[in-house]
Amino acid sequence: MSRPFFHGKLLLVLSIYYFNGVFGREAVSVVKGIEFEAQKGRHVLHHKGRKRSALFDFDVMSFGARADGRTDDTRAFRTAWKKACESSGSVNLLIPKGTYLIGHIEFTGPCNNVSSLTVHLKGYLKATTDLSKYGFSAGWVEFGWVEGLTLTGGGTLDGQGAKAWPYNDCPTDSNCKLLPTNVKFMAMNKTVVRGITSLNSKFFHIALVECKNFKGSKIKISAPSNSPNTDGIHIERSSSVYFSGSHIGTGDDCISVGQGNSQVTITGVTCGPGHGISVGSLGRYRNEGDVSGLLVRDCTMTGTTNGIRIKTWENSPGSSAVTNMTFENIVMNNVTNPIIIDQTYCPFTSCTSMAPSRVKISDIYFKNIRGTSSSKVAVALECSKGMPCQNIYLENVHLDLSSGEKHATSTCKNVRAKYIGTQLPPPCS
Repeated sequence: MSRPFFHGKLLLVLSIYYFNGVFGREAVSVVKGIEFEAQKGRHVLHHKGRKRSALFDFDVMSFGARADGRTDDTRAFRTAWKKACESSGSVNLLIPKGTYLIGHIEFTGPCNNVSSLTVHLKGYLKATTDLSKYGFSAGWVEFGWVEGLTLTGGGTLDGQGAKAWPYNDCPTDSNCKLLPTNVKFMAMNKTVVRGITSLNSKFFHIALVECKNFKGSKIKISAPSNSPNTDGIHIERSSSVYFSGSHIGTGDDCISVGQGNSQVTITGVTCGPGHGISVGSLGRYRNEGDVSGLLVRDCTMTGTTNGIRIKTWENSPGSSAVTNMTFENIVMNNVTNPIIIDQTYCPFTSCTSMAPSRVKISDIYFKNIRGTSSSKVAVALECSKGMPCQNIYLENVHLDLSSGEKHATSTCKNVRAKYIGTQLPPPCS
């Protein structure tokens, strides 16, 4: 290769790099067999024979984010997302280390020409505390209608909920206005969330609605034990959902599996403080979907107000079913109500019941549940008198009283449970 030709080719590569640095920072450009890679600030020349798909980086700092914790960076995030979603191929949205003050923001698709979109959250996001900045039932950070999203990077989403919790009257008012959820995923497919922390959400920490093929792992969730309605992860009308290896301590359910879900797996989750891992509440609204195919395995509850719980409302306006669920290898450490089915659920100060729950519960398996109970009744199976539970199995349950006094007890209503192996407390008479 002659020297003038090489210099001309190098000049062409550098000019393309400069153009891409200004207009979207294309991370891989191919010029006549020479790949130029500029990924995460690294610029490497590759001499390769075959062409590779383009990789684009969009850094929120390049769109005006200040990351000083005081300036509202919402607009910069919106613009960066818009450019990323309108791009093509494999795309990275970069949120470097720093503290970003963010209001309500929607990361929505579809991103028609994007094959995969990774949000590298390394920074610390702080939610605005001005509740007028959020719409009714809105989330703080919302992802919707995107396929192939990955959210990772070890960053934190701080909802700054302490200033909002006094305005939460949902525990006493059935018509309350919902506060913002920290992170909401709506109608997503093939989503991965890994290594993210959620702090002090105003309402739920993470919510999934109508999602498919969702995998979450190494997630940390934290809020005080007295923070109202701060469910760690809430799942609704979703399928093929998998959460593993996560630590959740909050003021409500660590994980709540709502209506219309199927094929949900929860493994290796530590829960506490909180209200345990719950199915429900169900049966409050008309046209609720069935819940089936839940597996909860290898989890630990410490100091929670419930362990494994299924809760349904009385006086259901419609009928639905809860079926085919397994809770296996669960450790209870000083837990109130380690195993509970409650079909007279009501969180309000007073409830008027006109009819029994119309949620049918069947084919539920509790296997290898062990540890200590802080309540005398360690196993409570209180089913609907209108639709008694069927095929409830308890296999190798060993729950001592944490006080060390006597033995825990069981209570049963409208159910004939089936027992296998060790049973402590003793089965219902």
